[in-house]
Amino acid sequence: MKGLEVGDSLHGHRIIAEARKVSDPVVIVKSGRHKAQRIILTENALAIIDRKGRWCGQP
Repeated sequence: MKGLEVGDSLHGHRIIAEARKVSDPVVIVKSGRHKAQRIILTENALAIIDRKGRWCGQP
């Protein structure tokens, strides 16, 4: 199955995630002035792509 191996990633416009433990958000630099946040989900983590982005094939 896809998305179950170490190092696999998800890309989408909106991703829903659930976990027993969630880390504090950390601000990361994406490009230039653009910033993003990163959190780490642990213990029984689950992520679902709710909506694909335009760059993923959605018109």
